[in-house]
Amino acid sequence: MAFVLRRQAARVILLGRNDAGESTHIFLIQAIDPNDATKPPWWEIPGGGIDPGESSSHAAERELREEAGQTAAEVGPIVFTQYVEFSFGGYDFEQDEVIHVAWTDDLSINRPEGLEYLEALAFRQARWWPIAELAQSTEPFLPPRLPELVPGIAAGQLPEPPLDISPG
Repeated sequence: MAFVLRRQAARVILLGRNDAGESTHIFLIQAIDPNDATKPPWWEIPGGGIDPGESSSHAAERELREEAGQTAAEVGPIVFTQYVEFSFGGYDFEQDEVIHVAWTDDLSINRPEGLEYLEALAFRQARWWPIAELAQSTEPFLPPRLPELVPGIAAGQLPEPPLDISPG
């Protein structure tokens, strides 16, 4: 029987605002699986495991600092939840995720401040994507429905209660 890492995780849809206060961009990280060269690169939102005793909003803030070098973001509510099973870096994961929305006026690309070993091996690049470009892209995204869901969130349509976007 293979070892499966079961955990709670927090992810963040980080939206960049223009001078008029409109959310026009989303911060995404391009990654690869350092243990499986057959998987194509993908674009994902920042996030990771929630530490014992840590709130999901605090985990979201920490992950933004660690993975995006972002310290000026305003973390908002949970907008999505999902249960995912995946393999990464030779490990199998079962993960219950909450996905927060966050906003920032700082659209610079900062250095990640605390990538774990496997994350550092997986990291390829980070960029601010214009939200309008997501739907036209053929790139793989995690979560897969990101291009469909982000425009509504950027427009201020925050689901209450959070929407379950679990695959499959």
